[in-house]
Amino acid sequence: MTHDHDLVLRPTEAQISAALNPPPGRNGGDLVVETLAGLGATTVFGLPGQHALGVFDALRRSDLRYVGLRVENNAGFAADAYGRITGEAAPLLLSTGPGALTSLAALQEAAAASAPVLAIGSQVPVAGLGGGRRGYLHELPDQAASFRGVVKSVHTVRTQSQIPSAIAAAWQSALTAPHGPVWVEIPQDVLLAPAAVPVVTGVDAYPEELPPRPELTAVAADLLARAERPAIIAGGGVVRADAAGKLRQLAERLNAPVVTTFGGKGAFPWTHPLSLQSWLEDRHTTDFLEDADVLLVIGSGLGELSSNYHTFRPRGRVIQIEADAGKLESNHPALGIHADARLAVQALLETVGPREDDTAPGRVRALLEKVGERIASQDLALEQDVLASVRRALPPRAPSFWDMTILAYWAWSAFDARHPNTMHSAQGAGGLGYAFPAALGAAVADPTRPVLAVSGDGGALYSIAELATARQYDLNVTWLIVDDGGYGILREYMNDAFGEATATELTRPDFVALAGSFGVPGVRTTPETLEADLGKALSEPGPSVVVLPAVLRMFAPTHLGGDGS
Repeated sequence: MTHDHDLVLRPTEAQISAALNPPPGRNGGDLVVETLAGLGATTVFGLPGQHALGVFDALRRSDLRYVGLRVENNAGFAADAYGRITGEAAPLLLSTGPGALTSLAALQEAAAASAPVLAIGSQVPVAGLGGGRRGYLHELPDQAASFRGVVKSVHTVRTQSQIPSAIAAAWQSALTAPHGPVWVEIPQDVLLAPAAVPVVTGVDAYPEELPPRPELTAVAADLLARAERPAIIAGGGVVRADAAGKLRQLAERLNAPVVTTFGGKGAFPWTHPLSLQSWLEDRHTTDFLEDADVLLVIGSGLGELSSNYHTFRPRGRVIQIEADAGKLESNHPALGIHADARLAVQALLETVGPREDDTAPGRVRALLEKVGERIASQDLALEQDVLASVRRALPPRAPSFWDMTILAYWAWSAFDARHPNTMHSAQGAGGLGYAFPAALGAAVADPTRPVLAVSGDGGALYSIAELATARQYDLNVTWLIVDDGGYGILREYMNDAFGEATATELTRPDFVALAGSFGVPGVRTTPETLEADLGKALSEPGPSVVVLPAVLRMFAPTHLGGDGS
């Protein structure tokens, strides 16, 4: 019998020739780009820095496409979106110390949203590793320690021979469920030294599968088949695992209503008779889910937003399918199934039989009517009209990226994403400045579709420098900036909590004029003309900015009990 680990991969003649006759001028940085190319990477994001120059010099000798942003955190957001759209590990090249640390907020979002980002940073020379203080520029006593609490895995290189293996191991880690960001750091002198290692021509890194344990899916299938009022919560794990089609098959077989979390937008058709949509910040929805005698949670940890701010108290049996072991049963006791969502749902489809129930669509309609009546009672026509205008202007399969702004909070609950993996926001970690640089990364990933970014004026100022990036690479991104004069959602929170807001009002630039100074066309719109102006901007190639001066309000919260109307 032959086992995989018994196989010896013999080099091809071309590989032998490349190994014995390396091109002149290679350095340690060439080993980085050769390994990335060998793993299948085609595009890298980042910013150069003094210690990382060996890698950037090597880029000009490679076929990798480099997309440079203006701030490391924004480069991280762009890589995050590239990873979400393509499902590939997105390389992010960074320098030591300040450059590396500036990316941390973006990597936190990638970790929270399970986006595969392969961050490769430089380090001080090898002599400075190990916690001493040699006085190098950008030196940290333990740079890797700053990343360990954020990323999936950390890989420190000390010699050139370690580079291919370290990057391959990181690549595998990033793409093994749950996807996530990883960190590789390589000292400056290792990158700059003439390459003593042959050209990297044979490198593979396959993600490990995470199948469910069959005894667990057998019990889950039995519970679901015998349930009287089953329901499903579909989280971001369904989208990351490309399991939306299988989810629909399972829901229809069980006649089980489905609600999608804010991270799982698009995982289930919005207008399907079994769709509860995404009204998770609604007591009626919470009551409906609490009443389920069997609740199947797929790819969600039932965190703060998905549990209506931890007010959700399920009364029935919970089955939780989750690839992140740390999230398994972290908030509610459950039949915990540690598995990739796609493989687990497939196992259920192979086991569970059809469940007859002609009452489910009626119960779904009744719930959505209650939600609609509650929203209609709050005088929020402007907000609903603006969101509807955005939906009509945006092509059905065009991706959208949303910052932490009031219109995005509305979109979490009320926006029909139309298709899986088309609506993305920073709701995982909740940092500002995500939308525009992420949209740039998505446009790099798929230049055939327009991409929409939505920010408030406060969040827009975090990433305004990337207008230069959008213009430099001529990316098809339209940026909608809702200008309400400050941090609008924080203004609402503070007014509700304290009766007065502090530190929320902002002096802003003329966004249209500022865009024009970058060579990016801009237009100031109104709620009445938004659909036409946004549609025109999205239909034209290259970057554009649409500014909507408007003060939007959130719908009343309902997680405190009562109907919130």
